[in-house]
Amino acid sequence: MSDQAQTKSEPLNIASVGVIGAGQMGSGIVHVCALAGLDVALSDVKEEQLEKALAKIAGNMDRQIASGKIAAADKDAALKRIRTASDYSIFGDCDAVIESAVEIESVKREILKALCPVLKPEAIICSNTSSISITRLAAVTDRPERFMGMHFMNPVPLMKLVELIRGIATDEPTFKAIRALAVKLDKTTATAEDFPAFIVNRILLPMINEAVYTLYEGVGSVESIDVAMKLGANHPMGPLELADFIGLDTCLAVMHVLYEGLADTKYRPCPLLVKYVEAGWLGRKAGRGFYDYSGDKPVPTR
Repeated sequence: MSDQAQTKSEPLNIASVGVIGAGQMGSGIVHVCALAGLDVALSDVKEEQLEKALAKIAGNMDRQIASGKIAAADKDAALKRIRTASDYSIFGDCDAVIESAVEIESVKREILKALCPVLKPEAIICSNTSSISITRLAAVTDRPERFMGMHFMNPVPLMKLVELIRGIATDEPTFKAIRALAVKLDKTTATAEDFPAFIVNRILLPMINEAVYTLYEGVGSVESIDVAMKLGANHPMGPLELADFIGLDTCLAVMHVLYEGLADTKYRPCPLLVKYVEAGWLGRKAGRGFYDYSGDKPVPTR
């Protein structure tokens, strides 16, 4: 075997990571990568979103310092490893880039098309999609063999799990490199096949959708449903409270992927979930969802 062939078959050692999207998930991914000693490039179309993300990361690290999880020196070193830009040229020297944009396939496809020309040939691309086909996303890139799903859980700094999803073309060195990256970030991995919504959301989102149906049909109030599941099933958060935390628009997007991808009526999004999203009541991030967050304590909206 030639040296070149041998090199190609070995997993890439990832020392620098790019993140596209400075929202809740993207900023969390940047947070854990920077603390793990990786150089991190963060891009977002909005400059103000980049500033908000950096402030949020610093604030979350302050909480970790207060709880004794990290030292002040760790925070200072991590923040120095983060650089930001509103274009993709910042990713030119990255070993891997993680797309963490809104859960809309057309948006992700356009991002991936624009990203590929700036990357070095050996760079790996991952998507933090929670439901969309990795194979379909990979097909719009120039490197489907070096593309896979890396689905972090929210909030990223606290949640231990990362789902790893191969597309049909993903090669073994890519999978091994990304699994090693997840371990470096102190995460536990679960490997999922490339089916709609993978493992976690294939199980979780239909449960949330069923909770919304339970509310829609008048079986119980918002408060009753959440209390019942917290105390009756020992869930740390009720399903409607959790839906607000995830974002009702994201919940609806995942249910659409399940419904369209599996063609089974059991995945039909509840009309009440659709109405809440149409009203802009998207949960915590909008200040209102199944709960109103404008006061000191969340108040059910139904």
